Amino acid sequence: MPNPQVLALLVVVVTVLVSPRADARAFFVFGDSLVDNGNNNYLVTTARADSPPYGIDYPTHRPTGRFSNGLNIPDIISEQIGSEPTLPYLSPELTGERLLVGANFASAGIGILNDTGVQFLSIIRIYQQLAYFQQYQERVSALIGSDQTRELVNRALVLITLGGNDWVNNYFVIPFSRRSRQFSVPDYAKYLVSQYRNILMRLYELGARRVMVTGAGALGCVPSSLAARSRNGQCAEEPERAAAIYDPLLVQMLQGLNQDLGSDVFIAANAGARTNDFISNPQAFGFITSKVACCGQGPYNGLGICTVVSNLCPNRDVYAFWDPFHPTERANRLIVQSMMTGSTKYMNPMNLSTILAMDSNF
Repeated sequence: MPNPQVLALLVVVVTVLVSPRADARAFFVFGDSLVDNGNNNYLVTTARADSPPYGIDYPTHRPTGRFSNGLNIPDIISEQIGSEPTLPYLSPELTGERLLVGANFASAGIGILNDTGVQFLSIIRIYQQLAYFQQYQERVSALIGSDQTRELVNRALVLITLGGNDWVNNYFVIPFSRRSRQFSVPDYAKYLVSQYRNILMRLYELGARRVMVTGAGALGCVPSSLAARSRNGQCAEEPERAAAIYDPLLVQMLQGLNQDLGSDVFIAANAGARTNDFISNPQAFGFITSKVACCGQGPYNGLGICTVVSNLCPNRDVYAFWDPFHPTERANRLIVQSMMTGSTKYMNPMNLSTILAMDSNF
């Protein structure tokens, strides 16, 4: 008959091995290609970044599914909070203890609306990402129990990045698109924000308590917009007008949600404000250009996608944009820096350093 003391010791050892450290903080990521770190590699989709030259400056110098020359925003946030990077939820490596770090559910091409990104075939739409989050919690509960899982999720940091595709790959995707015939720009902005509120409330119901929510950003200033719509290199007017209407409505909605919940659950992360900083004065941030993408073709290297036959700049650190849509790793680092220490212009009502300091007291 087994010794009861030995059995008790084994139970203790197993519990310690799979329990989250007291100072550890899980990180969960939802959204689109700005934050996808490889889920689309596992899908039948045209929205993918798993071939060169993507990943040229990643530590392995190989494509990973990140829409970047190197690290993306979630990777750099993980660095800043002292955590290992989250794995894509669809990765077969996301098992056991690695689940306790968190997970990345993001999928390139998706939006707030289900009809955004239909041209990309199979992508993980936002409510499916939330369903995976629920499934994730069931998997972790089997490891550490439901109480500890709830605590892990409540203490976690969450980043959600949605909205850009609802404009560039839906409303503005073609002249006289279905959504542009259905809504004026201001009415579409209101509609998107109302739908986003439902998504965020579902995220709250699933246990999220510290959620950074990014806006649409500089829609008219990315190389793809310059190539398709710009006059003389100026930011395209209609997408810029859309962002100028949408982003304040989003912040207003987040403030209202926090008031209703009686807590600062949702943080408006104005990544677009930092992007606008280096668009208006690239040299101040060490960039030679914020108009031309490093990788691409056509005007501003803004047409099509980045491929092995595209133009490719020799030094990614001096370009603000990696491809027609996405920032370089260096630009992402500047964006995360503003999230960590920026004023309320960049993070409202508080920056990430303040959040981490406040939450360390609990």
